[in-house]
Parts: sequence; C-alpha cells; structure tokens
Amino acid sequence: MQYISTRGEVDPIGFRDAVMMGLARDGGLLLPQFLPTIAEEKLEQWQNLTYQQLAVEVLSLFIDDIPRLELEEMVDRSYAAFSHPQVTPITKRGGLYILELFHGPTLAFKDVALQLLGNLFEYQLGRINGQMNILGATSGDTGSAAIAGVRGKKGINIFILHPHERTSPIQALQMTTVLDPNVFNMAVRGTFDDAQAMVKTLFNDLAFKDAYHLGAINSINWARVLAQVVYYIYAFLKLLKRGESSVDFSVPTGNFGDIFAGYVAKRLLPKGCINALILATNANNLLTRFVTGGDYSKGSVVATSSPSMDIQIASNFERYLYYLRDENGRQVKQDMADFADTGALDLSGLKSQVDQDFLSRSVSEEETLAMIRDFHNQEQYLLDPHTAVGVKAALECADNKRPVVCLATAHPAKFGAAVMAAIGEEPQLPPALADLVGKESRCEIIDADPELVRSYIKQNGLQ
Repeated sequence: MQYISTRGEVDPIGFRDAVMMGLARDGGLLLPQFLPTIAEEKLEQWQNLTYQQLAVEVLSLFIDDIPRLELEEMVDRSYAAFSHPQVTPITKRGGLYILELFHGPTLAFKDVALQLLGNLFEYQLGRINGQMNILGATSGDTGSAAIAGVRGKKGINIFILHPHERTSPIQALQMTTVLDPNVFNMAVRGTFDDAQAMVKTLFNDLAFKDAYHLGAINSINWARVLAQVVYYIYAFLKLLKRGESSVDFSVPTGNFGDIFAGYVAKRLLPKGCINALILATNANNLLTRFVTGGDYSKGSVVATSSPSMDIQIASNFERYLYYLRDENGRQVKQDMADFADTGALDLSGLKSQVDQDFLSRSVSEEETLAMIRDFHNQEQYLLDPHTAVGVKAALECADNKRPVVCLATAHPAKFGAAVMAAIGEEPQLPPALADLVGKESRCEIIDADPELVRSYIKQNGLQ
C-alpha cells in the first residue's frame, strides 16, 4: 500500500514513511492510494476476534512494510495499559449503544490511536537509529494522550501547544504535570485554531522540518485516523453478532478526524453496514453548516463546556474534500488556497453527495447540560459534555430503523465543572485524575507567534 497527498504533489510512499512525514510535504494530507474493501465472509471470521486481533487485521489492510509479528507485538503493547479487557466496550443505555473510548491511560479516545502511534515512532526510529521532535497542537485530549504515548521514549522529544485557559483544568494538568525531560508544554494565548496554524506553519517550512526531524501526532498523521477506524468496525461486529446488519454512528467532532475514521470504515465495510454518520457539533458549528448547507466558512471560536470541539478550522476536512472532488488533487489544492485567502468555501453544489455520507446537528450549551442531566437521571449513566453533544444529535437525527452507536470520547471526570452545572455535584475522580491535584507542573506561556515555537524547539529539540 502506497500513500499520496490530497494535493497531488508527493510521490507515493510506504506506510512507515507516511507515519514519519505526518503532514505531506506539499502542505496536503496523506491518504492511501486506494481504500480496500472487506468481503462479507471476512466479517463472519472476525466476529469473535479480540480488539487487538481485529486491530491487526484492519491495520494489515493498509500496512505492508511492517512484518506481521512485529505489528502484533506493537498492537498488544499499545493496548496493554487499557483498563477494560475489550479496550473499547459497548453498553446499551436509553435505547442507544454507547461506545466507551475512554479506558486508556489518559481517559480519552485519543489514547486508542496515540498509544499505537508512539510505538510506531519508536519502532521506525529504532530501525534507522534516528531521532524526532514531535510537534502538535491540542484542544484538550490529544496533548495528554500523545505525551502518555511517548514520555521517556528514546530519541523522541515532544512539544505540545494548547490554548491557554481554554482546556478543562484536568486536561491541562494531565499535560503539564508530566515532568519527563523529553516533554515540553506551551500554553498559547489564543485558540486551538491559532495553535494548529502555528504547527502547520512550521511543518510547511521544509528546511526547518528536516533539520529538526519534526513529527506529527495530530490527526493530520494518517496513522491516527487508521487506528480509529478499528473501533468502528469492532462496534459494528459486536452488533452484527446480536443480529443487526446495519448501524448508525453519532460522533461529536470539531476537527473532522474521528468522523473521517468512521467514513473510512463505512467505505471498507460492505454497503449498508454503516448507514448514517451523524456529525455532532457544539456551538462551533462549522461542520454542521457544511453538511446541512454546503457552507464551509470560518466563524469566531466560542468557548463551551466541550472544549475539544471549540474549533473553526477542521484539520481533517481536506481528506474528505479529496473524495468529494473525485480524488482530484489539483482541485483540492485550489480549494484550500481559496479557503486560506477568504476563510470560506461554497460547496453547496456537492450537497447531494454529502447527504449520502452524513447527517448533522449543532447542539447548544443549554442542550448539552440538559442532556447530561436527563441521561443521568433516566439511565444512571454520566456523560461527559462531548459525548452529550453526540447523544443529543443522535436522538434528534436517528430514524429509529437501526441501532445507533454514540461515541463516548472522554471520561466525565475530566469535565467536572460541566458535570456540576448539569447535575449539581462533581463527578468522582478516578485515581489517575485525583493524583494530579497538587502535583508540580511545568509549562511555558507564549503568544500566538510561530517564531516563538521555532526558537523554543531550537533551544530544546533533538538535532
């Protein structure tokens, strides 16, 4: 399997090189040259596999330059730290299925991909006796999951940017209390979009990227998306075993990465296995405006109780746009140049195609808190605010003809203020979070200037 750029100006490369490249050298995002398909007979064979076994099968569709035994070892090591034997278990509540993605070391869905990505980096660096400076931006959970995936690993330093005082306090502590000498945190005076723009600026400086061996952990890295495809197929197989042949998924998203993984899973599986992908947004409704009207235009970022979705530029949207444009890299390059210039794209002419893939609903802050409260009262089950957005959208969009799987993207204890506002009491902190309170932390607070990040990496990076 070879990988190409959405903008069409990168020669095909193998999976290992794609992981190390991160952002494509032409500024685009890497994708496989083609999406394979899974035959129906495979689904029957896969129904009784463990999560780890299924992950190896799915990953192997896209990876042919890592020996299978070594891939199996990496997968097993990646999920050994998860607290649930099924890794991403499903529970049925209130007529919906909740796919719990928060059983990893930092209690967020990002662990599913970033534990694996950290091991992939270590594997490749060991092969070439190399070193890497990982640079990433986070709206909350990516940073802590990435740090957990690479802390203490030989040949890797990690630099994480997060928006200052725009994550939950627990999310910030999960990053800044990690004092390993290879971990560097920077709090940016601005939004996640500001931090992400700084990261892309430095990745697009190819001389700097090469000199400092920059690696990407954001979902611009294809391996992140690929690892997340697995849990969609795992969830479908669980319901297939219960006699269901078609399911919908509801996904809270701001950066389009998690739901793009669902889109890939839908393309891999036989037609009809995944019917609708319900794209759930909070007040930052860029993606809902796109799905419902073809309006992909930046607005102002609004701070909400679901901060990981407080985004107005969706980094993974370009991958879906590539398929909307019939895999025409030249057209995608022009689209992204227009968006960079104007902050808007009119894609209303493609709406009929989008309608085949997505439904969408924007959920207000009031609706989010009410959903947490009502679900807790009725089901004795506590949702975090991001998951509550997805559940509310599912209830509004689903047609009740198929089961709906709602992705639970984080443990509710990470968002104590929202839970308190919804149900009148703080969630009980699991030991992994309770132990953070009062710990020493380390973080640089900087302005939203990429030159400051460049200078910081020059001072502290591996070279």
